[in-house]
Amino acid sequence: MTGPSLPPLPPGLEAELATLRPVAPRRPGRQLAAIAAGSVAWAGLVLALLTVRRDLGELPPLWLALFLAAWAGGFAAPLALIVVPKAGDLLPRWRPAAILATLGTIGFMIAGLALPRSGPSSLHRGLDAWAGCLSTGLVTSLVPIALVAFAIRGAVAHAPRLTAAAIGAAAGALGGLMLHLHCPIADGVHVGVVHGGVALLAAALAAALAPRWLVAR
Repeated sequence: MTGPSLPPLPPGLEAELATLRPVAPRRPGRQLAAIAAGSVAWAGLVLALLTVRRDLGELPPLWLALFLAAWAGGFAAPLALIVVPKAGDLLPRWRPAAILATLGTIGFMIAGLALPRSGPSSLHRGLDAWAGCLSTGLVTSLVPIALVAFAIRGAVAHAPRLTAAAIGAAAGALGGLMLHLHCPIADGVHVGVVHGGVALLAAALAAALAPRWLVAR
């Protein structure tokens, strides 16, 4: 004895189902590599247009290498946590990314204030040239913000504003790295407040604009 047969699907629903196509899964590792490559290429282009700082060869090599490594880590580490979820999960790791980005931003500002170094060709203008550095650093951060927002669009289920702020702070670290290679102003207040402030400004900008693209719908 067989049970009652199921009624046929409504024609409209059947036609809608026929239009569905498989969706390619997200490949976080490839996305992270593409974001990093595109962002670094953009930062390199900005630096090429602005020229390298004239006192670069006069700065202590170890100090320069450590600062550049810190900027690079402040860019790469939070983005890796956001773009590449932990094994068995699909969501960005927004909490550790936000903590790391916050500590990085504070660290950049303190290190710039406390550990300035200069050479004979360095400039000492304090905060007088803040606008140019903030604007070019922010321009450098826009591309990584856009690339990450596109890569994880619709994948954020919790704390989209904090996630966006972490993305912005990480992108701002790339802006700080570019400025460290471009700007010859060596005052601690300039390096700490202005160059470090790029990460803070980029975080605020991303938090204001990016959440709408990140939220799962």
